[in-house]
Amino acid sequence: MIRSAPQALPRLLAVLAAVLVTVPVAPTGAGAEPAAPKLTWAVQPANPDGPDGRRWIERTLDPGQVVTEHLAVRNFSDSAAVFRLQAADGYLTDKGRFNMLPSGEASKDGGTWIAVRSTVTVGANETKVVPFTITVPRDATPGDHPAGIAASVTSTGGTVAIESRVGFRVMLRASGTATAALAIDDLTATYAHSWNPFSPGTIRVRYAVANDGNVWASGKGRVTVSELFGLAGRDTTVDVEELLPGGSRTAQARVGGVWGLGPLRTTVAVTPAALGGGAIAEAGSATVTVTVWAVPWPQLGVVVGLTTAALALRMARRRRRRRLALLLERARQEGRASATTVGDSPS
Repeated sequence: MIRSAPQALPRLLAVLAAVLVTVPVAPTGAGAEPAAPKLTWAVQPANPDGPDGRRWIERTLDPGQVVTEHLAVRNFSDSAAVFRLQAADGYLTDKGRFNMLPSGEASKDGGTWIAVRSTVTVGANETKVVPFTITVPRDATPGDHPAGIAASVTSTGGTVAIESRVGFRVMLRASGTATAALAIDDLTATYAHSWNPFSPGTIRVRYAVANDGNVWASGKGRVTVSELFGLAGRDTTVDVEELLPGGSRTAQARVGGVWGLGPLRTTVAVTPAALGGGAIAEAGSATVTVTVWAVPWPQLGVVVGLTTAALALRMARRRRRRRLALLLERARQEGRASATTVGDSPS
């Protein structure tokens, strides 16, 4: 499998020119049979003299142009091996890793521009350089046409054949007007309360970002939440990981410190950054807004509780006043009755 570091790990693997893979040359025998030797190899961009330090190949070419490039197959094992060489269209997986189409799937784009010999035999602990040609169709559309090239072996275990591939990207760009553009779709925002009425909640944002341009791109963005009809707001920055032309990926973000007092206007804005170098004629940003309503239940609970307590206290005070008034009235009546009795007694 062809893999590269995702954009979130900025060039962390810059020191790795190739991926090493270890597979059995033959299935391991049962019982007391010795274990099959292991095959370890690497594939790297090269010049005619050997690996040249590039992580992958990037070329900007004119329609109809033909160039020759080289790859180096390095066999780190103690026995010779025959490797199958192949090129195919490249794509990014859901996790943002670069890969190339499976052997059984036909290429339709940049993979068809590459011609390489079908096999190469590499001796034990040997490196062999193999040339390959890149032919750009005369009707090639401007922009990027990603591909990959790999050396593979197939091991068989029982009835299952397993193909192991090691290779690298071949990022091909046809000359012409290059545009970097991102689009946002399916934006949703959900408010999550903090059930502590004295703490704010969080807006959770989910959206799909797509590369609508014709070049490989990443980007930067910002998620902004406005509440109290614009009187208060919070925001956070987001990164758009690399996307190939026509590719898309689901992204998520969280914005804290939001009280959720009524309508919450949530805006996502992204700006593309073209990758791979070269001049970009246009850069298309995207902005999408969605509004959700949030009811401040914890704060309302506090208000209801305080109101209930105040009413209860007021009613209790009224009952005490009535009871006190009744006691005073009874005392007066008893006092008057006592005074009348004393006045009517014989002298």
